[in-house]
Amino acid sequence: MPSVAEIFETMAWGPAPEAAEPALAWLDQHGRKFGHFVGGQWRTAAQTFAVFNPADRATLAHAGQGSPEDVDAAVGAARQAFSAWSQTPGHLRARYLYALARQIQKHSRLFAVLESLDNGKPIRESRDLDLPLVARHFAYHAGWAQIMADELPDYAPVGVVGQIIPWNFPLLMLAWKVAPALAMGNTVVLKPAEFTPLTALLFAEIAETVGLPPGVFNLVTGDGETGAALVRHPGVDKIAFTGSTEVGRAIRQVTAGSGKRLSLELGGKSPFVVFDDADLDGAVEGLVDAIWFNQGQVCCAGSRLLVQESIERAFLARVRTRMAKLRVGDPLDKAIDIGAIVAPSQLERITTLVEAGRASGAEVWQPPDACPVDGWFYPPTLVTGVGPASELAQVEVFGPVLVAMSFRTPAEAVALANNTRYGLAASVWTQDIDQALDVARGIQAGTVWINSTNLFDASSGFGGYRESGFGREGGREGLVEYVRRVPRSGFRVSDSGPTPTVEPVRHAQPGTHPAERGTRNTEPGPLIDRTPKLYIGGKQARPDSGYSRLVSTPSGQVIGEVGEGNRKDIRNAVEAARAALASWAATTGYNRAQILYYVAENLAARATEFASRLAQMTGAVDAENEVELSIERLFTCAAYADKFEGQVHVPPMRGAALAVPEPIGVVGVACPMRRPLLGFVSLVGPLVSMGNTVVVLPSERHPLAATDLYQVLDTSDVPPGVINIVTGSRESLSKVLAEHDDVDAVWYVGTADGRREVEAASIGNMKRTWAHLEGETAVEELPTDETLRQAIQIKNIWIPWGA
Repeated sequence: MPSVAEIFETMAWGPAPEAAEPALAWLDQHGRKFGHFVGGQWRTAAQTFAVFNPADRATLAHAGQGSPEDVDAAVGAARQAFSAWSQTPGHLRARYLYALARQIQKHSRLFAVLESLDNGKPIRESRDLDLPLVARHFAYHAGWAQIMADELPDYAPVGVVGQIIPWNFPLLMLAWKVAPALAMGNTVVLKPAEFTPLTALLFAEIAETVGLPPGVFNLVTGDGETGAALVRHPGVDKIAFTGSTEVGRAIRQVTAGSGKRLSLELGGKSPFVVFDDADLDGAVEGLVDAIWFNQGQVCCAGSRLLVQESIERAFLARVRTRMAKLRVGDPLDKAIDIGAIVAPSQLERITTLVEAGRASGAEVWQPPDACPVDGWFYPPTLVTGVGPASELAQVEVFGPVLVAMSFRTPAEAVALANNTRYGLAASVWTQDIDQALDVARGIQAGTVWINSTNLFDASSGFGGYRESGFGREGGREGLVEYVRRVPRSGFRVSDSGPTPTVEPVRHAQPGTHPAERGTRNTEPGPLIDRTPKLYIGGKQARPDSGYSRLVSTPSGQVIGEVGEGNRKDIRNAVEAARAALASWAATTGYNRAQILYYVAENLAARATEFASRLAQMTGAVDAENEVELSIERLFTCAAYADKFEGQVHVPPMRGAALAVPEPIGVVGVACPMRRPLLGFVSLVGPLVSMGNTVVVLPSERHPLAATDLYQVLDTSDVPPGVINIVTGSRESLSKVLAEHDDVDAVWYVGTADGRREVEAASIGNMKRTWAHLEGETAVEELPTDETLRQAIQIKNIWIPWGA
């Protein structure tokens, strides 16, 4: 055996194993067989499945296979507990959450060892990274429970929350979801991943130990069928899911039209961008943490290395040198860098994708003799010689596989970074802070780390753009996923009667006499056609269908015609909105405010005309009030355009995380039938004020209120393409908008069937939807802060400082 002096000379390393006996003893105490935790009691499982140690393939335990009956019992227990828990004072909820945090700290080593045994991740990661952050989440959200009444006075818990978590961070994902849900007064049914249920089961024991009221937290283990039963259960008010985009699509499909709240944290293919002025040694170490942390089984893993061409060869040489020193082996060895792949199916997927890339011409480099052979291991892998569109550069491998490409300019780096359907995270490495911030704003991702990677904290939100899902976890952004607005008494526009129904379309016929249209021809010769057209790209456009529809008063008198929009018109409007987006999003909030003020000013100048039109169309006796409230709403949106700002989070590190609000992009809007002007302004105003561009379907029954706005928009300096208006069938055109992959979100007010169609059609690019049932929700009375929050997505930019 070498002496200490020799070890210092050679820097040779030896194993430093963590003792597994306490965790194994805990398993033995339970006979290595577990049921479900429902209503504060353990429920025997009729069927079980084996849980394996991926490092040696040994069976660790058997967990219950949750049946629909088990899920139903858990949801019932959560529903029964909700009334009392939601009314529990915030201070008492805070004490429970703090007690959970303390118990996790007290048993942190047991949790860490059990996590590494079950998941295969190195003990250094579970012990030093995961567990402190788990405790931090419960302690942090204990604080939010304490101050909820003061900070969120108009909000209440959502209800029973179904939560489905992945296998890559079993305990941490539990904390991310359970802590805010319980803090806000919800009750929970949790379904952990089939591969890794053990730490969730230990947490259930902790919840029992601290005396958490029965039914507040419920745990049902099982495979995908168990998760599907939870998603489908009518007693669940919200589903929170972390996992693959494919499963996220299925959940969106199943929940469409159900009214369930939904937050999805899905896949990623995150870029790791290295500029030629970066600290290259620091960037290499950051890259190790970005892609080989947790065996690359991280949704935000920096799996795409984008390195500036001038340093590509030198940087890749450093990367290979560092890869050769990475140690792969027993996860309980504290000297190990890379542990085991979670399951043979995941190992097979990684191997298949890499070999397919090799067969297509990619260069694959792996350190020699890197892996043990006893368990499910895969070596750190570098892939070069691939194009941006190659499968390995586009598909989430979810393993220790890095794909490298080069770029020349910052603009090209941003383009390559965004050349994927995902938008979860990114890392930018440069010593030029101006360049770092500019590139960070250009990358379409929910989190951007500058000269750092994989930084997380309970105070800072985490979530994706595009097909990486929607919703946030952590911070104040994450809290709003678990609360709902409590209606307050306040101003209410007087009702003008029952919700208008959609009548059969009455197309105008060539022989229709002017008198039948409600107009009177007082001029010699034929009547001049004044049919409003569509409004696309700042211009009036004839509908592609070649048809127009009649607009009638409540008594049936025809007062005009509007174009009958179709799929091609929506396509043209979306193209115009997309073309205008970059410029409008980059416009300062102050300038957007000035334009909205100008719209309000010009609308005020024609208030009498608009009120007359509204009264004629709708029969409302308070049309003047609707116009005045529309002007007021425009003023409010203008006021917030440069005031609805982000936050600076101060996580426990030397640095800060900037929570920057950004526009969603191109948003489709389907307006309500009633209150045609105020409904239009109440939906379009917040979106435009936050930098989005819109394609609007105005009130189907009363579209002239929107078409009369053409001239107001034209004379108010609204840039072409920012607001596009397509008249026609709300239900059919809403579905077209939801299916369009270049639309980033859809706001819909309409029928239950229409909501279901829109939500189901949104799965193509996993766009966000915000839907309300007409008659249940008066959109003009939605609080402005809520509409503005729905009009943005938060990007968290992490900026460390100091040595």
